[in-house]
Amino acid sequence: MNSLLLDPHSALAEEVTLGALLRCCIRELCGSRVRTAGPYLLASIGGTRVRVPARGGIALHFCDRAQRLAGGVWEPLTSDMLIKLVERELAGDLDGGFNGEFAAQVAASRDAVTTLLAARELATPPADPWLASEQALVAGHPFHPSPKTRTGTGWERYAPEAHAHFPLRLLGVRADLVTGEGDTSALDTIAAAPPGYVPLPAHPWQLELLAADLRAPLADGRLVDLGYGSRPVFPTSSVRTVYDPVSAVCLKFSLDVRITNCVRKNAWYELVGSVELTRRLGPIFDRLAERFPGTRWLPEPGYRSADLGTRLLEGLGVIVRSGPWSGCGPGVTPVLAAALATSPYVLATSPYVLATSPYGMAEVRGTGVPEVVEARRRAEPITWWRAYVERVAVPSLDAFVHHGVVLEPHLQNVLVGVSPDGLPVEAIFRDLEGAKLVEGRHDLSGLPERVAEAMTYAPDHGWNRVAYCLMVNHLAEIAATVAEVADQARERHVLSELWVAAREVLSRYAEEQGWPAPLRALLSGATLPAKANLGVRWRRHADRAAGYVPVANPLVSIGPGH
Repeated sequence: MNSLLLDPHSALAEEVTLGALLRCCIRELCGSRVRTAGPYLLASIGGTRVRVPARGGIALHFCDRAQRLAGGVWEPLTSDMLIKLVERELAGDLDGGFNGEFAAQVAASRDAVTTLLAARELATPPADPWLASEQALVAGHPFHPSPKTRTGTGWERYAPEAHAHFPLRLLGVRADLVTGEGDTSALDTIAAAPPGYVPLPAHPWQLELLAADLRAPLADGRLVDLGYGSRPVFPTSSVRTVYDPVSAVCLKFSLDVRITNCVRKNAWYELVGSVELTRRLGPIFDRLAERFPGTRWLPEPGYRSADLGTRLLEGLGVIVRSGPWSGCGPGVTPVLAAALATSPYVLATSPYVLATSPYGMAEVRGTGVPEVVEARRRAEPITWWRAYVERVAVPSLDAFVHHGVVLEPHLQNVLVGVSPDGLPVEAIFRDLEGAKLVEGRHDLSGLPERVAEAMTYAPDHGWNRVAYCLMVNHLAEIAATVAEVADQARERHVLSELWVAAREVLSRYAEEQGWPAPLRALLSGATLPAKANLGVRWRRHADRAAGYVPVANPLVSIGPGH
């Protein structure tokens, strides 16, 4: 694919796709075959030498086109070329010998980015700055070979990146067939049902996918179709979770489609577990907030579904989650952490540009909060970063060390509350599907075995999740963005200063805790675990089977000349 011959959207999608796949290769395949030569990283993939100018430490932000060596001459590398190199490299890495789906998945992700970029030009972004940040992730996961892969058709109507909004479909469930736990009263404000029935909002895409399964219960009156709702909801970054501004709650639906790695559905044990974890984590977050002011979370107080067999119980199950605005302090604006690390060149193609950095990399248009952006421009990078690490990292580590709780503080699971003066003053943790309890530290007797199993991690597995999500997925990306925006001429030096500051913050906390083993290892330079998304896609494994590869620990490995 010659990107010079492509239209702007396709060319940008090609750049995004090539960058994501190449980052995966460098991290997961190349190992000792990577070396630095001036501004370039040099690597060997599938027997071919590749080079790309990079910055940002382990975040691997590429600052120009990648090239391959062909006939002694460096020429542009394309995603199609790189796919073939990956296939050559990994051809023997499957029992069956080859993954014939891989190339199509990468190409489908590239096509999806093209579609999203075109759709954004015609769409109106939400005025809510938090929703705008949720809908900013056009490029997706920077270390995934096919970050925007979505199975099925018609997904554009429900895509957050396309600034979609739509009414919910409304069902009535015969009262004797309603199942659920906890507080689901928010659902009753969204719809009304006829006598003898209980309202059950549903994602319209999911009802399309379940059409065959719904025919019988709709025909015999176990369910009634109440049509479409009267107001729009807005999809957040996960696609299947939507925000209803009127009730001010989020609703997490099942979607029987593969989005990136997983088929996104609410398994029965996850429905039960969300309410159980909310009950158990409430007192823990109270203590975290008392010790670390600014710590917030979004509880999931209840779920509702229909007792019509496992397929429909899971397919129609909806989890109620608190909305972020109700939990923020006065004057605090929640922003999705992933949006702060989003590639500005992607967002710049839209009529609406989100402020993607702590300092207002670009002007915000249409949000109604320009003063927040101006304040960010005045923020001093080390001061801003210290506040960020204190708010996000320290409570995440304390939850594990002190409370035996594994939060998944990756970029899409954390909202950052920004004050009017531009500083991060709150960290809002969300999505209890990823939160777990450390095995052996909680009494789970009385819970169904499958629920307890889904709610727990072994200690080493739990630490890997915390270390990966917090350090590799989250802080490394934010630090790279801060360094790039703060002072491009001194970017490497600034990046080093940021990690020195992070080490000081985390060392102070570790000393207060008596240097527990995980923190001692983290701060002594132990390599960090990075999730192997390329490997799990190539082997067609479930996402939960993804392994880890070691990456350098930036707390000790970044120097001024790096």
